[in-house]
Amino acid sequence: MTDDATLQAELEHARASLTRLREAVGQVIVGQRDTVDAVLAALIADGHVLLEGAPGLGKTLLVRTLAAALALQFGRVQFTPDLLPSDIVGTQVMHTGPEGARTFGVHEGPIFCNLLLADEINRASPRTQSALLEAMQERAVTLGGRQRALGRPFLVLATENPIEMEGTYPLPEAQLDRFLFKITVNEPDEDELVAVLRATTGAATTPPAPVLDAEGLLALQRLCRGVEVIEPVARYAARLVRASNPAGADCLASLRGALRFGAGVRGAQSLIVGAKAFALIDGRYHVAYDDIARVAKLCLAHRIHRSFEAEREGMRPEHIVDTLLRGVARHDAAVDAALREPRR
Repeated sequence: MTDDATLQAELEHARASLTRLREAVGQVIVGQRDTVDAVLAALIADGHVLLEGAPGLGKTLLVRTLAAALALQFGRVQFTPDLLPSDIVGTQVMHTGPEGARTFGVHEGPIFCNLLLADEINRASPRTQSALLEAMQERAVTLGGRQRALGRPFLVLATENPIEMEGTYPLPEAQLDRFLFKITVNEPDEDELVAVLRATTGAATTPPAPVLDAEGLLALQRLCRGVEVIEPVARYAARLVRASNPAGADCLASLRGALRFGAGVRGAQSLIVGAKAFALIDGRYHVAYDDIARVAKLCLAHRIHRSFEAEREGMRPEHIVDTLLRGVARHDAAVDAALREPRR
């Protein structure tokens, strides 16, 4: 087989695997196609996800269904105000031997898994929320004075309810920045709601059979990392991020007064990695400009922080990203000049 033929076979296998995974999730999750695709993209991009939506929209069910369809070790933490960091990462415990000797051992917390559901993450105190920072960035936790590596893959899918604010703690900027995507789970339309009622008010649904294991997911993640990004596309992502920084010379003039601070390096990295994942889902091994635009809200909205004036006027971060997409040119001047030159 030639290299091109091998690559094409890998792309077809990846697309078939993702199609089976989407169908398995669809046996339980009704509608929410965009949400499911975004979560699948984050999984193969090896990125964490923050799911935001009102109660009853199936956020928790989606995560549990994915864990079943992926045959991954699943862990769940229900975040509450009295939750402690040790409830997540674990703690040292004293063991008494048969002869009365006492030794310290390590009791691993639920974070030692492949797929962690952090349910209602904004209900825990900032101290407890911060217990996830090291794990999300380094795929390791410090326990008993020693850093312990987590298994691979390791992914955090967190949920939060944007409606009820009493007894909640907004996630700090450093924690938000570690989520590859923030996905807004919208209310179903009438047809989807009827389908939900039919599916959930009769016989109990069963979890889907596994269609992909941990090794298969890791193979998809490796393939995703290899998706090609040409320099003009990478520069487009960089310009989007730089245009969101009110302190920089490249900030859009129309947004300078609406921003307190914008996305940073992780935002730009998220644009590229997320775009690679969607390209792979579409069966392509190269990133297009449209892929960057497709993931812009998922990657940038939670990394952009509005000024007081913008909040007072009701300008949402998603509206700011729309303005960035309209105001930032896809091609720089040199590329535009080259495209206008007649072919010889």
